[in-house]
Amino acid sequence: MQRTEFPAQALPLDAPAATLAGMQHEWLRTEPDCVIYVPEDPNGRDGQNQHLNVIATPGGALLASWTTASAEAEPDQRVVVSRSADVGRTWPAPLVIDGAGPHDPPGAGMASWQFLIAGRDRIWCFYNKNIGIDDARAADTGVLRCRWSDDDGVTWSRETADLPIAPSAISHPDPGVPPTWIVYQNPSMGHEGVPIAGFTRWASNAHDAGAGMLERLSECCFLRFENILNERDPRKLIVTTWPRSPHGIRVESPFRPGVSVCQEPTVQPLPDGRSICVMRTLTGRAWFALSEDDARSWGEARPLRYGPGGAEVLNPMAPCPLYRLKDGRYLLVFFNNEGSGHGGSGPTDAANVRNPAWITVGRFVPGENDCPLRFGPPKVFADTGWTPAPGTNRTQVATYCSLAETEGGRWLFYPDRKTYCLGKRLTDEWLAGCDPLEAGQDSP
Repeated sequence: MQRTEFPAQALPLDAPAATLAGMQHEWLRTEPDCVIYVPEDPNGRDGQNQHLNVIATPGGALLASWTTASAEAEPDQRVVVSRSADVGRTWPAPLVIDGAGPHDPPGAGMASWQFLIAGRDRIWCFYNKNIGIDDARAADTGVLRCRWSDDDGVTWSRETADLPIAPSAISHPDPGVPPTWIVYQNPSMGHEGVPIAGFTRWASNAHDAGAGMLERLSECCFLRFENILNERDPRKLIVTTWPRSPHGIRVESPFRPGVSVCQEPTVQPLPDGRSICVMRTLTGRAWFALSEDDARSWGEARPLRYGPGGAEVLNPMAPCPLYRLKDGRYLLVFFNNEGSGHGGSGPTDAANVRNPAWITVGRFVPGENDCPLRFGPPKVFADTGWTPAPGTNRTQVATYCSLAETEGGRWLFYPDRKTYCLGKRLTDEWLAGCDPLEAGQDSP
């Protein structure tokens, strides 16, 4: 398979008009350290690339997966992967894992919102597979399907398997209608050694017809992959859905009293045996909740703060993933505005409020029951200057990113304007400025 090599270190764009010569090299704007994929035409069949989830494989490679289409939620939406065997320097052309087939009815068969789990001598790729039913949005209505690789991500099974997601109070009453859901991050490891994936559960049209996906009744729930690290037979996989109560984590919308809108959870273990979940909301803030039983049940959600008694973490209706680093620190990616960034009209104004992307480092606060993490002063990670990808209106950056740590370094991989799949190294020196301990302050 032919490889394309890109420079290991991109150059700063001091003079965009000259440097970008006809926008040919627009992918350089955010100064990436590696380039996974650049479409030939941002308006072509593979022009929109997002939801970039990357893992370090057991064999020492980097395996990238993402959702690609001519435009988000179009019938040609599909899941692809690419594997770098040289620490991110080169990436082969992407391999399609799943998508609509030639005999699928229009709008059916698309594959979306994939995530990866490395088990015992097997890597699993799970995704939302539309089976011909649209309940809220076709790209998000589907079964939990998987394919697998037994050679460290080089080739993938022709066989697929579907696993259950238990219904809740906001599901369609007909069990034949699949849920409307996405997992947007690779699962994290729970305290019991089980991968845990937070997922957004949107209400069926039977409960909230007509509302858009950013305003629709939604809750945060969790999948525990109970035996996937040791089981190779997909028919024997045990996946459980939590919480078992009728509802997941809820945050009331400020625009629709009594309706919960909280989405895109990430869950991470805390050193004291609890787990923390961070999610996006319509309130202009990131929110969090705590679990004392490894993501099976959750306390009441509340706004995330920079530390005990500190300022609330501002974030529009955009992903705000929390990662746990191997050294025990935490890393939050967010957008540091409540919906007015760049003159934005509110938290759902994606064209203005999802740029630039910021990072802050969090440290655990021992003995603190209500606010267990203290974050340092935030720092800009990537900035598009609100310049759209050529021929598009897409300006957002680092939405649906992922973190991978290898012997070669710590990487944050990110979609740039939902067009280019890129990565940057996060060195300790770079993170020092937003670490509360090293910065010598409790909060910004």
